[in-house]
Formats: sequence, structure tokens, C-alpha cells
Amino acid sequence: MTIRVEQDGEITIVTIDRAEARNAVNPDMALALFNAFMAFERDETRKVAVLTGVPGVFSAGFDLKWAAGGGDDKWFAEHQLDGSFDDPIKYPRKGPMGPTRLMLSKPVIAAISGPAVAGGMELALWCDLRVMEKSAYMGVYCRRWGVPLIDGGTVRLPRIVGHGRAMDLILTGRKVEADECLAIGLATRVCADGASLETALELARELTRFPQACMRADRMSAMKQWSLDPAQSLVNEWESAETFRSEGADGAARFASGKGRSGDFGEI
Repeated sequence: MTIRVEQDGEITIVTIDRAEARNAVNPDMALALFNAFMAFERDETRKVAVLTGVPGVFSAGFDLKWAAGGGDDKWFAEHQLDGSFDDPIKYPRKGPMGPTRLMLSKPVIAAISGPAVAGGMELALWCDLRVMEKSAYMGVYCRRWGVPLIDGGTVRLPRIVGHGRAMDLILTGRKVEADECLAIGLATRVCADGASLETALELARELTRFPQACMRADRMSAMKQWSLDPAQSLVNEWESAETFRSEGADGAARFASGKGRSGDFGEI
């Protein structure tokens, strides 16, 4: 089995398990990844997902041995995008690496051990947060082989680290160590080797504690604003005020009763 799906309380863990190929993703695995995250999205009992690999490797990207055959017309046709692709929420589409064209309503955390390079880096960029082990690294390693970034890398990387830094990484394809990833905002946390999954799970458990409708509304507003002008972004953001009716009023009452004072997140 190359894609494993497990549950930890309200958290879904999706593991790429093809160590003999450095977790390179072939078309069958991409479909399995897509289906795993669609199932997570549709399951109301699941609040956060963690995407990880086997210890020592997140993903070396798309399976170049499969691609060496030139792919096939069916594969290219299946992933073709045109102007009709205008709403990834209502009309989810599979990317070459699987879930990379999805816009889920719930957060996903990447737990990265070893390399997250080429398409593997694009998978990590698709996630909301990235936890990296000290010896982990990223890089547009496909630069060496004439393989373009087609899983959102040229879109998400500039938005995460800024245009100038993104151009450096995209054009040179150089290795980016975990400490540099943290410094430029590419990594959310850096942890000890062997601890990425548990660190990501601890972070995921923190997210499950919060009122979910409000958190998801803020997350979606932040994601959608990239395609809107400032005024439209503010209009879209105001729609989140509806969550106050279901969650905010109760939260305000808990604060008024003495919970969470001085920024305490322990008892909310």
C-alpha cells in the first residue's frame, strides 16, 4: 500500500508510503491522495488533516520513471486546465500530484522528514502549515530535468515567501535547509529529527480545540482574498461575521465569565 489513511481522534493522517522510490508519486498514488483528501473534506467528524511520508522522506516529487515514457495523451487530457476551471471549491479537480488543485474548507498540516522536493515541495506548499525536521529540506529539484512546476508551485511559493525569494528558489532549484525555510516563512515549525509527525499532531490537536466555523471562515477569507481587490476582500471577510451568531456570542460569554484572560489559551 503506497497511500495510508489513519485516524487520530478528530485528525486524519495521510501517509505516502513508497520509501523504495523516495515517495515519488505515480498516477495511481495521485488519485489515492486526491480521494483521501476528498473523503477528509466530506467527513464532518474530521477537523484537521496531516500529510506526511515515511520516516526520512516526505516526497521526491512526481515519478520521473513513469514520466520518462512521455506520459500519455489520456494523462495530459485528464489534467488539462482552461478558463472553465474557476471554482476549486464547487468543482474540485485532481492535480498531477493529487490534491494540489483542491481548496478544502479545513486545514491540512505537512509533517516533513527528509526531502520535500519538486512535486513533493508543491504538495507541502498546498498545505496550510509545514512542520519540518531539522535535517529536512525543500527545493525545486525538477529544475535539473526540464520538468516544470504544474502543481501550484509557481502560484503558492511567491505568496508564502514573497516574489523575490520565490524567484531565487524557482530559478536556481537549490536546496533549502529547514532553518532557512523557517527564516523565510516556508516552514511553520522546525523540530528534532524523527519528531515531525508528533509535532504536527500536537499542532493539529490545538486547532481542533477552537470554535471551528470561525476558524474556517477566517482561513477561507485569507485564501480567497488573493483573487479579489481590497474592497471585495473586505466584503468577503464580512461574511465571516455570521459565525458570531453560532460561535462568537458563546465565546464572548466564556471570556466574560473569566476564561482566557491575559492571552491564556489553556482553558477556553
